[in-house]
Amino acid sequence: MNLLQHIGRYTLLVMKVFDRPEKHRMYYKRLLRELGVLGINSIGIVAIISFFMGAVITIQTAYNTENPLYPAYLIGLAARDSILLEFSSTIVALILAGKVGSNIASEIGTMKVTEQIDALEIMGVNSAGYIILPKIVALIIFAPFLSILSMLIGIFGGWIAGVSVGVVTTADYVYGIQYAFIPYYITYSLIKSVIFAFIITSVSSYHGYYTSGGALEVGRSSTLAVVHSSVVILLFNLILTQLLLS
Repeated sequence: MNLLQHIGRYTLLVMKVFDRPEKHRMYYKRLLRELGVLGINSIGIVAIISFFMGAVITIQTAYNTENPLYPAYLIGLAARDSILLEFSSTIVALILAGKVGSNIASEIGTMKVTEQIDALEIMGVNSAGYIILPKIVALIIFAPFLSILSMLIGIFGGWIAGVSVGVVTTADYVYGIQYAFIPYYITYSLIKSVIFAFIITSVSSYHGYYTSGGALEVGRSSTLAVVHSSVVILLFNLILTQLLLS
């Protein structure tokens, strides 16, 4: 199957997902479940990686700005902008593509090969909407929270590392974080996080929904979901950066 066929089948699936639901209460219960599985369960990995990435960004910036002509507060400024503009949205999305994307693809793929999806269709239920829509909505709701959490923990990790290693003082780091701050950077990051959340859930669900065969194919769908989600995220990161920052 070529790229255009995949795009066409993906588009048809997304249209089916957003068909009018039969019973809103049924979707509400699944939404609460997915908020826990996809959102709350991702807080730990996002927090850990954000802390250490903030620390690494700060230390690397310090060692690359040892020239006495550079002011010390530049370390905090560079760490802030790196975390706000790129890390808390794009890198976190790539992390979620690996954790959440593989989970979604394997779950839906298993339902497909065990004919649970066929059973839903026979019962007259819109299987795509019932299974996929709560996942999309849940991650879209939770993604901005994860992005903001990543910003805060990343900047905090940078401060801890910078002060502990002795490359920057607290006063300089805090001044750098505040210097020439542009609030729109946070909005930009949140917009990207929402779009990336949709990409992760929809692309992963697509690979799971069209899984055929047995357990081996479920694993293959899970791998393809992570790879293709990551590629599409990077492509849209380029497009959104050009549209939102130009």
